[in-house]
Amino acid sequence: MRINIVTLFPEFFSGPLGLSIPKRAAEAGLVEYRLVDLRDYTHDKHRTVDDIPYGGGAGMVMKPEPFFEAIDDVEPEGPIVLLSARGRVFGHSDAVRFSVGEELTLLCGHYKDVDQRVAEHLATDEISMGDYVLSGGEIAALAMTDAVVRLLPGALGDHDAAATDSFYDEGLISAPSYTRPPEYRGHSVPEVLRSGDHAKIERWRSEQAQRLNTERGSGGS
Repeated sequence: MRINIVTLFPEFFSGPLGLSIPKRAAEAGLVEYRLVDLRDYTHDKHRTVDDIPYGGGAGMVMKPEPFFEAIDDVEPEGPIVLLSARGRVFGHSDAVRFSVGEELTLLCGHYKDVDQRVAEHLATDEISMGDYVLSGGEIAALAMTDAVVRLLPGALGDHDAAATDSFYDEGLISAPSYTRPPEYRGHSVPEVLRSGDHAKIERWRSEQAQRLNTERGSGGS
């Protein structure tokens, strides 16, 4: 697939996308990243992308023209996602939906807001990473990219690694994980995980997952 990221800060992505799973997926030909500099679609010597809001108020609003012209140039197919605190919260089902497509385009806002015409007449989705505000959409776009790319067949090299993640199965949190050493600073790995009894281990994992999901649903930690 191809992931287009429209942003004021293309350099923000060069490091993270060149590491770990995003890098391996690109090297394997599973994904192509296209970083689109929003300032390339401005038409004044200052490369202005923002302006004061109509009606007054603090902060600056990103202008619609650079976003629209960038998309005209890229001519993407598939979802065009505006990362926005105003959007619905991103979930695993979104990652799955995006991962089975051939192209995904992410629009990164910055400053106080993005002109609403981008959300209403350009983006197909308006998505938030949670009920908090980030300085820009770049962090959210990177998180979304990682969540999507790791679901591409072959990205992890082992389908079971993804299939046992939290939220993969019916949105449930996965059971806790342990590795060597069996005891560290007086804290031991549960005996059942060292028993070699796969039926008991699966039962334990199921029970732990159900417990954690119940606690989360009731506000536990």
